[in-house]
Amino acid sequence: DVQLVVSGGGLVQSGGSLRLSCTVSGIWFDDYVIGWFRQAPGKDREMVICSTGGDGNRWLADSVVGRFSGFRDNAKKTQFLQMNNLKPEDTGVYQCTAGRFCNRLTIQGQKTQVTVTS
Repeated sequence: DVQLVVSGGGLVQSGGSLRLSCTVSGIWFDDYVIGWFRQAPGKDREMVICSTGGDGNRWLADSVVGRFSGFRDNAKKTQFLQMNNLKPEDTGVYQCTAGRFCNRLTIQGQKTQVTVTS
């Protein structure tokens, strides 16, 4: 079975940092892109970042450019989302997803809550 297991998240003050991780099993990690979505209360779900495997390219939402970054440990089959200079508007439920392309993230993983206080 395909699994995307998420860890990290939690409560942090504005300006702080958090790192989320998404550990993948059941798929060939190198062939898949990993996307992180978030949903804030009362708002639409949005993609925050999508990271490819081999070439390291990634797409970032405008709202997180310069603050969020993605990197992976292929040996551990884990994709990381490093979130720096967090803002209250970054609060939401974050979910790891996977797929062959960033516009086809069909594998839904676990979620984690991120709460940023002012």
